[in-house]
Amino acid sequence: MNRSKSDSTVINIQPESSSRSKQAAASNGEEYQVMRVLAADPKHDHDKGAGVKKGVAVLDFILRLGATAAGLGATAAMASSEQTLPFFTQFFQFSAGYDDLPTFTFFVIAMAIVSGYLVLSLPFSIVTIIRPLLVAPRFLLLIFDTLALTLNASAASAAAAIVYLAHNGNSDANWLAICQQFGDFCRQSSGAVVSAFVAIVIFTVLIVLSAIALRRT
Repeated sequence: MNRSKSDSTVINIQPESSSRSKQAAASNGEEYQVMRVLAADPKHDHDKGAGVKKGVAVLDFILRLGATAAGLGATAAMASSEQTLPFFTQFFQFSAGYDDLPTFTFFVIAMAIVSGYLVLSLPFSIVTIIRPLLVAPRFLLLIFDTLALTLNASAASAAAAIVYLAHNGNSDANWLAICQQFGDFCRQSSGAVVSAFVAIVIFTVLIVLSAIALRRT
């Protein structure tokens, strides 16, 4: 029997690539929706902010340890700066010590206060690591860091002026340089001033970090 052309069966096959592309598009759409939900989720933003604040708090604690070491080093170096020249007579003995100069005495007292504050501030810094979203400890540290920085800067600046005169003198005022004779005394006092300025730099960074952490609250 002969079949006509009209009796032939035509089978339409759906292209496989089009179905795959639809599935891929649907999958991409679902991923996009999930990303939008995560981006709009306040809990996600809350966790991210807490992580940033905790990192800032850890850096604050490390810098605070460095400032404590610098402050204690400056205090100890200046407080132990004393030298007696080997030659002396029956009536005169040539010696130099920090307590001979009121500026150096002020330096020792001020840096001792600053160092004591830094030691007492360490527990507050630990609290900001454990509870990074608390505002009160960070705000208190910002205030007292600013006050300690002011005291540190005033003591270091005043002592730096005396150290400069000890090294170079002043011909207009007929002040002689004494560091050629009292070399050990000048080295210790100069090292104390350098340590105090290191503490100033660290205090400045601590204040900036505290301001950044409070701004992101």
